[in-house]
Amino acid sequence: MGQKLLELWEFHSAAVLALAKNLLAAVIIIVIGIILSKGAQRIIKRAEDSGSQVQGTVGTLLRAVVRYGIFIICAIMILNVFGVNTASLLAVLGAAGVAVGLALKDTLGNIAAGIIILLMGTCRKGEFIEFGGYMGTVKEINLFTTILETPDGIYISAPNSCIWASPLRNYTRNGKRRMELSIGIDYADSIDLAFQAMQGIIDSEPRFLADPAPQVILQAIQDSSVQITIRAWTTADEYWTIFWEMNKILKTRIEAAGLHIPFPQRDVRLVQR
Repeated sequence: MGQKLLELWEFHSAAVLALAKNLLAAVIIIVIGIILSKGAQRIIKRAEDSGSQVQGTVGTLLRAVVRYGIFIICAIMILNVFGVNTASLLAVLGAAGVAVGLALKDTLGNIAAGIIILLMGTCRKGEFIEFGGYMGTVKEINLFTTILETPDGIYISAPNSCIWASPLRNYTRNGKRRMELSIGIDYADSIDLAFQAMQGIIDSEPRFLADPAPQVILQAIQDSSVQITIRAWTTADEYWTIFWEMNKILKTRIEAAGLHIPFPQRDVRLVQR
């Protein structure tokens, strides 16, 4: 029995050693792949925890891409170690990828746009944006769509490619906004008195930002009135609260100063011939 095993070893020793060498190489590749995958996962998780732009959906996506990418590379390397011709396999996978890409062109476009929006931080959760005739507060950004809620509570689901392809206004990003409060006074009223009343409104409102400084301007001479305007900066969070309050105060202060808010009027002359 021993003699037979010895003869079998002598006859197949090269193949056994080659197989053992290949198995050892495959194990080493798997171990290295696991170490690289876990290391990359930790780096992405650390980036998420640090408050960078790699957050939420994009972090989940990156972790999945890294994990499966390393898995595929390791699988191809192991097949190469065992002598499998991976060139034809890669060609087949490439052709299949092209076919799937063409079939899912719009879907992949939304995914790409979603990744770009998340990485570049064009808009973030909680910000108020406007694009393509739609506006609302961003509730969620996922791989395919961005979810908005309009000021009157309407749910909007917009494809990411539509947001990326359209000019986008972000009303929250800069942290402050300029407010314009306008009112028309009668032609017979004193402009200086109107300026004093408007300046009094500015002085009594602590929520207006000091820099840039508020302004009182004569904005337009209209058909039936002279338009006086306050331009003042506020924080984005308090913009609408202050705007609604100021409109009420504006009318009260103008009337208290003895100024008049004229109605639109038009003179009509009849010419008889």
